[in-house]
Amino acid sequence: MPAAVPAAAPRTRPRDRKRRIEEAAALAFAQHGYHAVGMQDIAAAVGISAPALYRHFPNKYALFVRTAFTIAHRLIEDTDEAAARPLESADEARAALDALLDAVIATTVELRATGGIYRWEGRYLEPEDRELLTSEFRTLRRRFETAHGVYRPDVDDVDRRLLVLGALSVVASITAHHTTVAARTLRTLLAGAAWRALDGTLPATDAIASPSPSDEGVADVGPPASTVPEQAAEQGRRAQLIDAAIRQFAARGYNEATIEDIAVAVDLTPSGVYRHFDGKSALLLAACDRAAVSLERAVLRAREQAASPSELMHGLVRAYVAHTFGNLELTRVYFSEIANLAPDEQRRLRALQRAHVADWVAVLQAVRPDLGGREAAVLVHAGLGVVADQTPMLPVRDAAAAERLACLVEIVLGVRGMPHPA
Repeated sequence: MPAAVPAAAPRTRPRDRKRRIEEAAALAFAQHGYHAVGMQDIAAAVGISAPALYRHFPNKYALFVRTAFTIAHRLIEDTDEAAARPLESADEARAALDALLDAVIATTVELRATGGIYRWEGRYLEPEDRELLTSEFRTLRRRFETAHGVYRPDVDDVDRRLLVLGALSVVASITAHHTTVAARTLRTLLAGAAWRALDGTLPATDAIASPSPSDEGVADVGPPASTVPEQAAEQGRRAQLIDAAIRQFAARGYNEATIEDIAVAVDLTPSGVYRHFDGKSALLLAACDRAAVSLERAVLRAREQAASPSELMHGLVRAYVAHTFGNLELTRVYFSEIANLAPDEQRRLRALQRAHVADWVAVLQAVRPDLGGREAAVLVHAGLGVVADQTPMLPVRDAAAAERLACLVEIVLGVRGMPHPA
């Protein structure tokens, strides 16, 4: 009698499969953007079939929402204990702020590779989901503001919000770059810069003198205007198309915007757009080139006007704030849509971005010789992150708002109070 063949053990689904799916999706969305990632890509990263993936999530959007909310939920959960601390005195409030900050730093460092999803890809959320995500971050901000109100009761609500948001932007900034430093050093740098923001003092709006037009430093953009009528008309139409493309890309994202939308914005037919640009990617490239050139010009002007490293630092900060105020949509497109360009253009533009940061790092080290190159880079990214995060939230973007934001960046960098031009 033949031996009985034992029945195959039933295949079991790993208990952590859903978590692994979410982690793989978060990493893919953070690295490549929402539209560039398919469900098959995520399934392959986890080592399962697409049908197996769909048993957990009905579509890509549902998975995207889950990953975005997971990050926000973690920040709330990980600060629950600190938020429950007593706030009966300034000392207790400072201890609570310290605990809140430690928790946010620890979570953000842990989720660094995926934590930037909500910053650039959050625009793809449906309005209801976006509001829910915003409410999560609002809860986190209010936890800091409540403790800060007891710690520094002399600070008004407007300044308190800017200081708290500045501290949170410092921590979040590490999700936007790959500078590597020792874990303990990274946490110390982030905590130090965030605490400088929380302890900072901003100039009163009515105490800020209005700058002269030559001091405002808003970067000019685009090529020099031609004196030949036909060439001038061609340049004008191209500039209008780039302007329209920037607005569409910033509002809807490159992948959602269409040539038809851009054409309508400038009263052209789609075929009229193609007389000036080969397609949507050519418009994106022109926009990114415009951003790179205008940033370079801002740096050059700051260098020409500075007589010392501290003056140059002062000028760089104000030039960058002025550039962002004057080119908010362009700045967003430049830093969030490069991945949609051809690989060689991506490499070229990312090299320009790194060179821009390197300029800042060299100046910061000249002003603060206590910093190593990578330490300075972390702080520079923190300062740039403060500008990127806070500018869209300012109710008014005038000269006084620009100076106050520039002062906050100097506080974060640890250069506030050093000699600079009057």
